[in-house]
Amino acid sequence: MPLDFSLTPEQEEIRNLAHEFAEKEMRPVADHYDEHEETPWDVMRKAHDLGLDPASGFPEEYGGGGVDLVTSLILQEELAWGDAGMAVAIGASGLAGAGIIAMGTEEQKKKYVGMLCDPKELRIAAMGLTEPNSGSDSLSLETTAKKVDGGYVLNGTKQFCTNGGIADIQVVFATTDKALGPAGIAGFVIEKGNPGMRQGRKERKLGVRASHTAQVIMEDCFVPEDARLGFDKEGNATGPGAVGAMLMLEATRPLVAAGAIGIARAAFEFARDYSLERHAFGKPIAKHEAIAFKLADMATEIDAARLLMLRAGWMAMNGIPYARGEGSMAKLFAGDMAMRVTTDAVQVLGGYGYVKEYPVERFMRDAKIYQIWEGTAEIQRLVISRFILGERRAMARPKLVKDEPAERPAAKAS
Repeated sequence: MPLDFSLTPEQEEIRNLAHEFAEKEMRPVADHYDEHEETPWDVMRKAHDLGLDPASGFPEEYGGGGVDLVTSLILQEELAWGDAGMAVAIGASGLAGAGIIAMGTEEQKKKYVGMLCDPKELRIAAMGLTEPNSGSDSLSLETTAKKVDGGYVLNGTKQFCTNGGIADIQVVFATTDKALGPAGIAGFVIEKGNPGMRQGRKERKLGVRASHTAQVIMEDCFVPEDARLGFDKEGNATGPGAVGAMLMLEATRPLVAAGAIGIARAAFEFARDYSLERHAFGKPIAKHEAIAFKLADMATEIDAARLLMLRAGWMAMNGIPYARGEGSMAKLFAGDMAMRVTTDAVQVLGGYGYVKEYPVERFMRDAKIYQIWEGTAEIQRLVISRFILGERRAMARPKLVKDEPAERPAAKAS
């Protein structure tokens, strides 16, 4: 099978649109939102209007744009190049939407994913999995869902929820019966305005400060039976269940990698341009090997991360199982790479890299979270090691795209 590293004309068009949006709509206001930790509603609405938010990647039958995962990765990298915090604010609904698509009935998908895809109104979603005492060990949940007449009553607190408390729909994982272990975990959709759900503490963060992060607290929060994901009106399971869905969500890890790559690319480009203008000892510092070699390493690592990301995205898109933890490899390498590259960018700028007059200190702060969220770097190493040591088997996954014709249209090299 021949390899093809080109982009299709559609992908080129989306990349150019996203890059222009990042350059003209995001970068000019990045410092403001970082400094004030405000939710960038205006930027989010513009992205939604242009089809640059997760709705673009949701299936067409639910109102989405139907673009493939690789195209979504290209889009995400460009938005993160513009500003990581705003990119997270724009894209955060994608994780909850993916959970609904993985677990939900057709009626639930049409209702909730359709809400996120409404072209006339921006609606956002949040995912509630992490808890104050449950992070990497995501199955040790303390949030409970008690069956009552007509539905369930949820009690518990979710921690570090992106869009938590401001989302129109919140996907929450809770245990229905602790005696069942992982099989007792279920997913629920709670709509905004439910009197039993409220926002707790809004977090003040090191980076990605344009993204809203808060606790979500449920106190005797009643949800109707049809709010439990993956069960029909007769109470029969229709999906893979919450644990199966969380495994299927491994397909979202390349999107996290794409964000890290966008930040790293922004830092590299700024450091490269600065090094060509800054002179020391009679020539641009880029002409000194100490800097030139550092830039060479930065560029190489960015390209390596992008290749890992695209491979993982291509595999998920075509239903090829992650037999060696390829999704985790992409996220792990990209997150660590972004931290190295942004730190090196600060070093290239020297003292100027450490002050807020230049953006590289923000890039470095933004990069750190990519080693932590959606599975820490340590957890990714654990996942990969279990695959390569034969302790875990790959899970079959349905294709995310329809079969394509054998011939692709001609395209420029990316």
